[in-house]
Amino acid sequence: MTGTPVGTPAATTTELRWATALFAVALVVHGADHFRRGMDSISMTVMTLGTVQTVLALVTIALVFVGHRWAPAAAIGIGFASAIGFTLVHLFPDWFGPFSDSFINPPAAARVNGFSWFAAIFEVIADLLIGIAGLRAYRRSR
Repeated sequence: MTGTPVGTPAATTTELRWATALFAVALVVHGADHFRRGMDSISMTVMTLGTVQTVLALVTIALVFVGHRWAPAAAIGIGFASAIGFTLVHLFPDWFGPFSDSFINPPAAARVNGFSWFAAIFEVIADLLIGIAGLRAYRRSR
């Protein structure tokens, strides 16, 4: 069985493009919550990790929409790594010290509210979707 050759625009499927568009929206919503809460509410470690994730996410978004052969692999990597990272940082208790921005019993200064929870959960779901869509596109290209 032959699939779409890696490196052709069809290697980034319509499904992957839609998942990437949703991922981009979730990235903006999550970032907006951090700006709303104030960048002083997170540790420098979390800010640095978030910046690295944002840069890699933007590269992935670009790869998908230009139909680059590495788009499915980038989507798999950023999707699943981000889902794990955001879950550990936001949805677990403050177990990881400077690697935490926990929404469970946060200090008042963290300014966590319902929108924060929505943004984090939306981001994790979008991360999983782009990761799964990347897997499916990768398998189709083989």
